[in-house]
Amino acid sequence: MSSPGKLFVFSAPSGTGKSTVIRALRQGVPGLCYSVSHTSRPPRKGEREGVDYHFVARSRFLEMIEAGDFVEWARVYDDYYGTSFAGLEALTASGLDVVLDLDPKGAKNLKHYDPTCVLIFLLPPSLETLETRLRGRATDGPRSVEKRLAQARDEISQCRHYDYVIVNDDLDRAVDEARAVIISDRCRVERRETALLRLLG
Repeated sequence: MSSPGKLFVFSAPSGTGKSTVIRALRQGVPGLCYSVSHTSRPPRKGEREGVDYHFVARSRFLEMIEAGDFVEWARVYDDYYGTSFAGLEALTASGLDVVLDLDPKGAKNLKHYDPTCVLIFLLPPSLETLETRLRGRATDGPRSVEKRLAQARDEISQCRHYDYVIVNDDLDRAVDEARAVIISDRCRVERRETALLRLLG
């Protein structure tokens, strides 16, 4: 029987490149899978059910909250996002390490659920760079950008509660550093217990 997988939580302000880093890790690190969250918002262009999110109606999401189905959940602007117990436990039981994309509130809640999870925060090189990235996106108007920048400052203030901080001023380096965190954690003594028992009997 395989040992349970480890949870690696990534948080970052919008526009920092978190999704790109996670995508690179999923493609380049064997034994790593992605926890697909539930959301009440409608799919965006190109998003697929069960790949990007589990899309559910707002009423269904609220029912799941009431039933205690979520390890963590949060309301972001006018939409709900959450990680289900059932989905997360199925992934960790498979022995695969699991990457999650959560905001600081969700990361804090997950840490209560699993104190051994690893929290990783991605920082932009500067707030000026972040503002340039946000204003360059066709999806965000001026008011939305200002709102996201204010939220970014709040989220960055919470990064000291994380285990690791990675500055994404160079994508390849940021991916390498994130990969190094995962690989080094796999070398911890407690994660080598099966190998030790096999050698020592």
